[in-house]
Amino acid sequence: MGISAVRELIDDDMKAVDEMILLRLKSDVVLINQVGHYIINSGGKRLRPMIVLLAARALGYQGSDHINLAAVIEFIHTATLLHDDVVDGSDLRRSRETANAVWGNATSVLVGDFLYSRAFEMMVEINQMRVMEILSHATNRIAEGEVLQLLNCNDPDTDEKKYREVILRKTATLFEAGARLGGVLSQAPREQEDALADYGLHLGTSFQIIDDALDYSASDEAIGKNIGDDLAEGKPTLPLIRAMQAGNTAQQALLRQAIEKGGREYIDQVLTIIESTNAIEYTSEVANADAEKAQSVLESLPSSPYRDALANLAHFAVNRSN
Repeated sequence: MGISAVRELIDDDMKAVDEMILLRLKSDVVLINQVGHYIINSGGKRLRPMIVLLAARALGYQGSDHINLAAVIEFIHTATLLHDDVVDGSDLRRSRETANAVWGNATSVLVGDFLYSRAFEMMVEINQMRVMEILSHATNRIAEGEVLQLLNCNDPDTDEKKYREVILRKTATLFEAGARLGGVLSQAPREQEDALADYGLHLGTSFQIIDDALDYSASDEAIGKNIGDDLAEGKPTLPLIRAMQAGNTAQQALLRQAIEKGGREYIDQVLTIIESTNAIEYTSEVANADAEKAQSVLESLPSSPYRDALANLAHFAVNRSN
């Protein structure tokens, strides 16, 4: 089952989510509508809302609250993108100008705040304290991850443990929350709810690790942003961390200088070192290990096309080119 087959399996639900997103984006402030529609319609994979829908369906959920929560998850994700691009000074995402490049940093931050607050309005409508607990905890951890990443910037001594802590909070937490919410809506036994959460955590981790590998191994056109953005921002992601570990003394010195300085001055040398140390292959192996863990925990769920689709999302996460 490829990603297109997964989408087809939940096509009606995804259409309902898209309708919900457009409905709840509406504001009487015109600029909010403009920026919101721009970022929501910029070609994202919608992977996070898909996880909510599939997790709920995998446990037999027959209600409609999963549509609302899938839209909530997408709003939270979009808000983080708006804020991230301001913090990182990014001007390109998904092959389009970022919102901050078009409208400025202030607008991007404030519209991101609107999306966060709209998401919380929507989750209150579910009227389940457990839902509020999961999503409020997730948004708090995402913010912690952003701050941790900021602390790691331009620090060549960042190790794999520190790196994983950042992506666990910054990226994997929202995957975890979305998968767990499927279990909560289905009133599943805690064992199955926890299994879905573990699935989301490992899936989100593998997804981000592959993103970081693509930053050094894909083309600008394939990933929809500038190659080497992470280096330009001084972010020591896993390909750089591995290259630092495996490189010789001269290579380590150059990588250290590149991370400390940031920018693109050393990008060609860095790419050569990453290739010579097989850092991309190592990074892919680490991501695949997490994807396999994500698939294995699904065995505690009842067999169904939806469980199979969740497993296939883990395969997709580590075998994509953008």
